[in-house]
This record gives sequence, structure tokens and C-alpha cells, in this order.
Amino acid sequence: MTKLTFIAHDGTPFDVEAENGSTVMENAIRNAVPGIEAECGGACACATCHVYVDEAWTAEVGEPEAMEEDMLDFAYDVQPNSRLSCQIKVRDALDGLVVRVPARQG
Repeated sequence: MTKLTFIAHDGTPFDVEAENGSTVMENAIRNAVPGIEAECGGACACATCHVYVDEAWTAEVGEPEAMEEDMLDFAYDVQPNSRLSCQIKVRDALDGLVVRVPARQG
């Protein structure tokens, strides 16, 4: 299992054990992380699972692909470390990943 930490907008941390192959979004939903709405269910068709990847993890997580970049246009307060959590696949190399949930979703 891979450990993920979600930091809610109010600063509350949520530590989650995630299975490899799942997405960061799926694990947020399973564990009732506040602020992750995931209206499209992970189809990369909305921007309601927007997160900020902790700066220490941006290189390991990687850059968004073109479709994700298009959807991020609909997200609120996009930053250079913005990603859609439905597009981040959990794997061993992400053990300890920290993501922050924005104040609101797009």
C-alpha cells in the first residue's frame, strides 16, 4: 500500500493507504476527503478533483497531458503544481505523496 496525504483547505491532514493502480481521486472519494467532488467520476471531463501537488513531489508526479491541461482551464485558482487527481495513478514511487485541496472546485 502507498501512503497519500491530503491536506484539506482548512489545513486538516487526511492520511490514506492507497492501492497501486488506483487514482489519487478514487482514494480521496473512498476516504471522504472534503473538497474533492469528482463529479465526472474520474473521466477527466470536469475539474472538480483539482489538487495542488506538494512542490517536493511535482517531478515524480509529472506534468499533465493535453486533455488534463484543457480541463484545468475550468479549475479555480490554477497554479503551476495543479493537477486533476483523477489523472494521477498511485504507484510505489508516490509513497508519501502530499496534495493540497483548493478552497473550492471549478
